[in-house]
Amino acid sequence: MKVAFATLGCRVNQYESEAMAEKFIREGYEVVPYDQFSDVYVINTCTVTNMGDKKSRQMINRAKRLNEDAIVAVVGCYSQIAPNEVSNIEGVDIVLGTRNKGDIVYWVNRTREERKQVVKVEDVLKNKQFEELNIEEYQDKTRAFLKIQDGCNRFCSYCLIPFARGAVCSKEPSKIMSEVEELARHGFKEIILSGIHTASYGVDLEEKVTLIDILEKIEKVDGIERVRIGSIDPTFFTEEAINRIVVLKKLCPHFHLSLQSGCDETLKRMNRHYTTEVYKKVVNDLRNHIKDVSITTDIIVGFPGETEEEFEQTFKFLSEIKLTKMHIFKYSPRKGTKAAGMKNQVDGNIKEYRSSRLIELSECNEADFIKKLEGASVKVLYEQRINSIEDRYEGYTPNYIKVITGAKEDITGSIIKTTLKKACKDYMIGEII
Repeated sequence: MKVAFATLGCRVNQYESEAMAEKFIREGYEVVPYDQFSDVYVINTCTVTNMGDKKSRQMINRAKRLNEDAIVAVVGCYSQIAPNEVSNIEGVDIVLGTRNKGDIVYWVNRTREERKQVVKVEDVLKNKQFEELNIEEYQDKTRAFLKIQDGCNRFCSYCLIPFARGAVCSKEPSKIMSEVEELARHGFKEIILSGIHTASYGVDLEEKVTLIDILEKIEKVDGIERVRIGSIDPTFFTEEAINRIVVLKKLCPHFHLSLQSGCDETLKRMNRHYTTEVYKKVVNDLRNHIKDVSITTDIIVGFPGETEEEFEQTFKFLSEIKLTKMHIFKYSPRKGTKAAGMKNQVDGNIKEYRSSRLIELSECNEADFIKKLEGASVKVLYEQRINSIEDRYEGYTPNYIKVITGAKEDITGSIIKTTLKKACKDYMIGEII
């Protein structure tokens, strides 16, 4: 039997898809690419934007075109938020929410026997148990995602995620460390700690433990040479937190620091829990304490009520702090959120214009940051060969700059000291020392 996965959205979804794939493999299934004929198609959905819902529906339709007799299982955030809508899409056999993906193989086998549609979506707002969905045999052997947390308690006015993922749930520290040690035994050099709101790790545990405590424990594990943190709230970086992380040798100097807007009035309507002044201080503190730190972020343009003046405040703020890279999103109303009912929704053409201005600024900032590193010698983790004829390999520096280097032997999975010879807009040409 064959199974194919389509994964939309965040790194947590990527982790969970790989964990589900492993469960199928243990049952004797072969995992194949999504565009091939398969007996089972699993769509791990995202519902952050309307586009996420649309892509999910497209993937469902594609599965039935590839094999009209296949079992189609739709899981994840879109299923959690709109189970009735998903179950009414023609061809959907199984609908599972965000906290019962671990049962996927059971429901596929049962559906094959009974040929009845299954809808299993529980109320995640009442479910405070962390779902143990682990990976033991990773496909990629260079770096691994490790899910340590789920859920979010913030309820930003534009976001459905707390309703899709539920309250904060943290993985027990002992289980995290067991997984880290297992990854080290399997030869992984780098791990990425992921979650829906990673900064909230530990708030729900009886044991008083924080994300920094986990980072300090991982620092002592032999074999793991690099640790990255997924997207993180700026309020995480208190003075104490920065003083503790600067001594960690394995923590990579790259932080995806959530912002969303550079205007305090907009942030207030978004129900974000910081101001631009707080954010700027965190950026400056990180830059003052960590050499060549790279800070990236997400920005939403066209949020309800965002005037031209508010946007210009955002543009000016971002021009001044010059982050390495910004991921720009045009605001998308999500039914069920406070922002969807706000007055003064912004015209789509205005969103497009504002988005293009910030994308241009981001590209300039990224090119400038990379250019400053020209001539530096850094350790690069090479992840894959990209040109077998010329023996070109692609890898990343600790501050997540892409490097392309020639090598006569296979250097995949190796961390090698490399000179950054020439900046090329969004990557570096490297030369192995």
